Amino acid sequence: MRMLRSILAGAALTLSACLCHAELVVVVPAKSPVNALSENEVADIFLGRTSQVPGGGTVVPIDLADDAARRGKFYQIVCGKSPAQLRAYWSKLVFTGSGQPPREVADVEALKKLIAGGTNAIAYIDSGQLDASIKAVLTLH
Repeated sequence: MRMLRSILAGAALTLSACLCHAELVVVVPAKSPVNALSENEVADIFLGRTSQVPGGGTVVPIDLADDAARRGKFYQIVCGKSPAQLRAYWSKLVFTGSGQPPREVADVEALKKLIAGGTNAIAYIDSGQLDASIKAVLTLH
């Protein structure tokens, strides 16, 4: 029993280390005319400063429902904001009627289904979760 616990603990640590080092990518539908975006363009979209992508198309940002590790990493890299700063940012905008935070979906499969369904959505996922229905327009390091 003790050995089994040790093995399971080691596996959990290995898995968490892999998840922490997973590369995030910003994704759009595979059929989207958008092929690349800059970090600044993505930040403007996810902070509600714009709903347009280069070329004039509208876009809707999507977050995973309270996925703390992935969301925190994304917003720190792209927007330079911690989770607390992000909550304060959106609280102010919502309170003043100036904006709404990105829509949330329950999990990666729901997110990919929404994006692949031909919507004008944009989101971020781990690079290992890419498939033919979506394409990466920005890789985050």
